[in-house]
Amino acid sequence: MSSQLLSGAKILLNCLSREGVECIFGYPGGVTLPLYDALYDCEIRHVLVRHEQNAAFSAQG
Repeated sequence: MSSQLLSGAKILLNCLSREGVECIFGYPGGVTLPLYDALYDCEIRHVLVRHEQNAAFSAQG
């Protein structure tokens, strides 16, 4: 049995992908940078917003 270390960001993106999430909205900041780094290896599309409140409004549709 091989053990593979995954970061919390990669685990989160894997879970979102398995749930069928195709697009996320966000505004990068210091705390979320590991998540943005992990997005390079993921098929989930990211939409950059200019303000964090806009991310919630955009995701709502």
